[in-house]
Amino acid sequence: MRSFYRLAFLFLCMGTSGVALGQQQPAPLFSGDFNKSRFPELVKQLEAQTPYRLYYQPDALDTLTVTLRAQNQPLDSVLRTVLAKTPFRFAIDQQQRVFITTGSAIQPNLPNPFFLSGATEAVVVADEPTPESKPTTGGSELRLYEIGRNTAGTAPGRVTLAGHVRDKTSGEPVIGAAVFVEAPTTTGTTTDQFGYYALTLPAGRYEVRVRGIGIKNTKRQVQLNADGKLEIEVEEDITPLKEVVIEAEKDRNVAGMQMGVEKLDIKTMRQVPTAFGETDILRVVLTLPGVKSVGEGSTGMNVRGGATDQNLILFNDATIYNPAHLFGFFSAFNPDVLKSVELYKSAVPAKYGGRLSSVLEITTRDGNKKKFTGSGGIGLMTSRLALEGPLIKDRSSFLVAGRTSYSDWILHQIPNKTYQESSAAFYDLNAHISHQINDKNTIYATGYLSRDQFKLASDTLYKYLNQTASLKWQHNFNNRLYGVLTGSFSKYQYSITNQKNPVNAAELAFGINQSNLQADFSYFHNNKHTIDFGLNNIFYSVAAGSLVPLGSESLIKRNVLPREQALEHALYVSDKIDVTPRFAVSLGLRYSLFNALGPRDTYRYLPGLSKSENTITDTVSHKAGSSIATYHGPEYRISAKYSLSDNSSVKASYNRMRQYIHMLSNTASMSPTDIWKLSDEHIRPQVGDQYSIGYYRNFKNNTIETSVETYYKAMHDFVDYKSGATLLLNNHIETDVVNAKGKAYGVEVMVKKLTGKLNGWVSYTYSRSLVQVDTGPNGDVINGGKFYPSNFDKPHDVTLIGNYRFSRRFSTSLNFNYSTGRPITLPLAKFYAGNSMRVYYSERNAFRVPDYYRADFALNIEGNHKIKKLAHSSWTISVYNLTGRKNPYSVYYKAENGQINGYQLSIFGRPIPTITYNFKF
Repeated sequence: MRSFYRLAFLFLCMGTSGVALGQQQPAPLFSGDFNKSRFPELVKQLEAQTPYRLYYQPDALDTLTVTLRAQNQPLDSVLRTVLAKTPFRFAIDQQQRVFITTGSAIQPNLPNPFFLSGATEAVVVADEPTPESKPTTGGSELRLYEIGRNTAGTAPGRVTLAGHVRDKTSGEPVIGAAVFVEAPTTTGTTTDQFGYYALTLPAGRYEVRVRGIGIKNTKRQVQLNADGKLEIEVEEDITPLKEVVIEAEKDRNVAGMQMGVEKLDIKTMRQVPTAFGETDILRVVLTLPGVKSVGEGSTGMNVRGGATDQNLILFNDATIYNPAHLFGFFSAFNPDVLKSVELYKSAVPAKYGGRLSSVLEITTRDGNKKKFTGSGGIGLMTSRLALEGPLIKDRSSFLVAGRTSYSDWILHQIPNKTYQESSAAFYDLNAHISHQINDKNTIYATGYLSRDQFKLASDTLYKYLNQTASLKWQHNFNNRLYGVLTGSFSKYQYSITNQKNPVNAAELAFGINQSNLQADFSYFHNNKHTIDFGLNNIFYSVAAGSLVPLGSESLIKRNVLPREQALEHALYVSDKIDVTPRFAVSLGLRYSLFNALGPRDTYRYLPGLSKSENTITDTVSHKAGSSIATYHGPEYRISAKYSLSDNSSVKASYNRMRQYIHMLSNTASMSPTDIWKLSDEHIRPQVGDQYSIGYYRNFKNNTIETSVETYYKAMHDFVDYKSGATLLLNNHIETDVVNAKGKAYGVEVMVKKLTGKLNGWVSYTYSRSLVQVDTGPNGDVINGGKFYPSNFDKPHDVTLIGNYRFSRRFSTSLNFNYSTGRPITLPLAKFYAGNSMRVYYSERNAFRVPDYYRADFALNIEGNHKIKKLAHSSWTISVYNLTGRKNPYSVYYKAENGQINGYQLSIFGRPIPTITYNFKF
């Protein structure tokens, strides 16, 4: 019946014209003198002299000028005079509210018999919840939403409007959307990872605007009387025209506080061509300025001169230790479950720690809360499928996805016995559930599992897995304060087995487990202060390595290194302060504490000498739970922004980071056989200080972004290796590694074009990464104590990502990359000593492999854009390494028949065409 009343009311409104006055309502008198004044000035005085409140669209009446002299006139007479020669009409209800519209006037009151026996209905004003009641859901741009009750005697003051921005179709939170008001002054914020926003404003009437990447711009009319919540649903922006227009966050690089931050959404990542036709987030991240890898087929990142282990990779807040499949040919993340990827290269928020160079935060979608949907793809080597839908409509959802490979058939087609006898396979599984318990509590649960298996023309079988789980509880204490409690578990392990020869049959294994409990809080004090604080606790358990015989005939000696354990704690607080409209600073402090724990045996060495088996003086046994070594210290986070104009700004930042865990590797890239080592009394934590400054400017109405950033980084106590170091199954690893010093510096230039048929970005990076090992006259010295290039020092890097859209269905993408070859150590001569040949090598990393360049091309073909279809599909045809250049991954030398011969290894030495079919239903 209520729907019937609403429909009848609309017919009455449409059929009524003229002015409707509130019945039996006394008319307060008004006096004023206006000469070509703006309409808002008249409204201000009307509301000051009378109990009436006026509601209208500001952009429709802001330009209306008023010339009027009134002396004790009724309000309706004043409005008739002002609006007489305009298309506007007004209506006054019994609650002394005035509504100004175009066309037919609103009928604010209905005949008394219209509603049955005491039935009531809100006419224009939206729900009026108290702060404790359920939040208002705002879905209309024309409706006025009154937040909080406007009671008599309420003193005016500042109140907070908060809520979530969610996708209208799926119910998923919209991350990074701008929520702001432009009058009387521009005040705004951006939604966080939960789609949450909070605005502190003086009580009054506002037009709240919302903009975001991939959503339609929208606005809500709000009468803000007291603290309250407004839930905003937005529509996906499907651009039907020839241009790709990105409105949201269009000035983020200029107006935002963060520097050295790169944010990618899944739509952008899908446009970049990759080796096997599947969207690969790590390949896309490697196209960003300041981010490099040592060569082809490697997903290990070197960020601003840092090693691959100096990057913290978080997947829904759980740590990933190996982000690659098949030794780096694929990333470990299914693109169908991803929402966004954010990389912090500098100005790292205080809530993050534990790594020196960067934080890569990967966030998945929550799943569709409205209806059941699915997506997937079929390629030459992999297939994937994702399903999602509501468990309880509008409150809880699920998302499950799987991906698997079937690459053996390609290996068997290669006319080479080595490849035909090889096999390679992987799979990964994702599951995510979100449930809104009530308006203040929401829980999220995520599970992830990936497995790899690889064998190359031998009996040696490589296996490794990633496993993570996280449980998150978000609680809103009030509009200004919310907290998130997160528990997570991460596991990485690998094994290498060889059973071809029963005498040598054995299994080599390594594993690391990490348990994490953290609490994060955000307090919106006001629009000038946003305070984040919290604590973090991590427990590490490392199976440092084992070699065990397989079978009764094996002669391999069992060797199991003792397990390592440690606790890491951290407290942090940060405050973003808007000092003036142009100048803002962010101050943060993180204090971390690390304890290496027993049970373990450690060695003592002669002081002042290089550590070796010959300098061991004692063995110390540590009981279970006892402290082996303790390290702690502050980590400072300072950044500042000064806006030179509306489209340009200067930013600066300083970071201090501490890292208590180290990756030990005998390769320059990340590989499955890497091991992780916790800090102890001999291997100290890594400490890094980074200074950055940048200039940012936008052109052509913020459609072209440019930036120049320069940085200097000083690093202490990171791990380097002695010549001939043994890393696997080493009971005293400290004798083969050294605590080194390093420095890195560089300049990053980037230009982005965000709109039009042709869009993309081009970047240039100049960077150096240098290492020094000199522990004294009797200690460890490399290259005479001078600085030398690190294994990943590549001074010049140029990247071009270009996308051209011919029509709504056809588009192309081109990716070009050039970089300096990485350093290597070469044999310079051979000599004989003791009747055996010896090789004399150059200084460490004194030479370089040839320079690297590669071009990739992709053609994207979308199906027709009919709304009602069983499934929406698309095809991607791509060619990786279009020119077929044999880029050297490494150069190595072998002694053969008394000669030292050099060889160059290329991973992809020819063009690799692929075709992938994608679908969504």
